[in-house]
Amino acid sequence: MHHLLDLDTYPLDKPDTAAYAALVARCKARLAADGMFDLPGFLRPKATVDAATAAAPAMASESHRHARSHNVYFRDSVDGLSDDDPVLSKVETVNHTLCADQIAGNPVLDLYDWAPFAAFLAATMGKDALYCMQDPMARVNIQASRDGEALNWHFDRSEFTTTILLQASETGGELEYRKDLRSADNPNYAGVAAVLRGEDPEVRKIKLVPGALNVFRGVDTLHRVSQVKGPTERMVAIFSFFDRPGVNMTAKEQIGFYGRSVAA
Repeated sequence: MHHLLDLDTYPLDKPDTAAYAALVARCKARLAADGMFDLPGFLRPKATVDAATAAAPAMASESHRHARSHNVYFRDSVDGLSDDDPVLSKVETVNHTLCADQIAGNPVLDLYDWAPFAAFLAATMGKDALYCMQDPMARVNIQASRDGEALNWHFDRSEFTTTILLQASETGGELEYRKDLRSADNPNYAGVAAVLRGEDPEVRKIKLVPGALNVFRGVDTLHRVSQVKGPTERMVAIFSFFDRPGVNMTAKEQIGFYGRSVAA
């Protein structure tokens, strides 16, 4: 994996070393303090360009365009809230997705299937283990946003989100987020409404760099990717791991996310 990853800086291949333990400790501390961590240069520059270049033809001709109006929960209703509650205000999202079965040979698949990657992520998240999805579509996605498009405010369904930016747009495309906005015991609807109104001073904005590994706690962190501007599309690889093996999407879920299904 040395040709793909900077394993000198990030020694994922040496889990029994002090350098590995120090890296995990730094990542855990960043997760606790900032709700995320990023590792610049994790994917080597050539591998990053190769991954984006390899995906570009299929992205242009085969990707699924998903345009939707949604609230931050991706649900039609929330118990205890009226349909016109400001928390349920609709936002617009447009993106284009390639599934794992459309990117055969892409370097991001080699990374995903490399066992030390999942082991490292599990260590940073304080989990015993993480497992690759069995689903042939959802395991790895490459998602693009084009001029005028955005991934709008939302909470993730999964506890953590793991991505690598493959290609940045000329302008826009920043990750904006408000960490720890809610908890299992407190939905903090007033706080959510404040973010949507642009009135929360704790919202942070970062410009991710191509090749950087980014991990954040998306289930309690309200976040969005700001509108992309310019002719170069923003392209990001999204990796799906679970704390149990053998996870698959249903045919209905595949169709909902990707417009097609390969489920039996």
